[in-house]
Amino acid sequence: MQPSAASSVCNEGAEVAVRPASTVVLMRDGSVGLEVLLVRRNRALAFAGGFWVFPGGAVDAEDRAAAVGDADEAARRAAAREAREEAGVRPDPEAMVLVSHWTTPVGEKKRFATWFYAARMPDDGEVCIDQDEIHDFRWLDAGAALAEHAAGRLPMLPPTFITLCALARYPDTRAALAGERESPCPRILPLMVPTEEGGFVTLYPGDCAYESGNLEAPGPRHRAFLREGAWRYQYENVVGEPPLYPLDS
Repeated sequence: MQPSAASSVCNEGAEVAVRPASTVVLMRDGSVGLEVLLVRRNRALAFAGGFWVFPGGAVDAEDRAAAVGDADEAARRAAAREAREEAGVRPDPEAMVLVSHWTTPVGEKKRFATWFYAARMPDDGEVCIDQDEIHDFRWLDAGAALAEHAAGRLPMLPPTFITLCALARYPDTRAALAGERESPCPRILPLMVPTEEGGFVTLYPGDCAYESGNLEAPGPRHRAFLREGAWRYQYENVVGEPPLYPLDS
């Protein structure tokens, strides 16, 4: 669904083509449980420069040709290829588990429709970053990654933050893959709204401002916002739209 407020809130880039893309959350079992691979993008890159992400990128013509018209197969091939090119790792595309699907908000200069997959790190795999698009990597359990993000040491975009929040509840790789295999795949198109302070808020379906873009309107809250350099997720009094990850009761 395309928010009716999108053109009025963020006109710039409204006609930008949306490119298919995919990313893979590589996981392993560490000494304290489930760990995920995060890689830091080159600070000089125009899109998400300096941010910590999961390996991934655009689906290319060769991915589509090899998939013979199957969009999911093309996305899996692209995620595996990007993991190989960026981190020197070769996950099995067929063993990947679909986690979510995110579309970049209207208004961004580059827009992607991105499949997020999860996969076990190959037993014989060793991370070797390309030193081009990727300049660093870390293995972290999801809780530790979120704590470092909250402390301002691990900048990331909302899809990465939300995905880590979703994975933080699993004790190990087996549980994560089984849980995500049985979970519905949310398809998310945020509405990005600038704030008076110069930042922005991303709104999700169910938020009272998702159609209007009026952040001060009374009603349900389903949004993510930056506070002191870290993302916060707000889900209050929402009807009909589930949270983007299981919340503590």
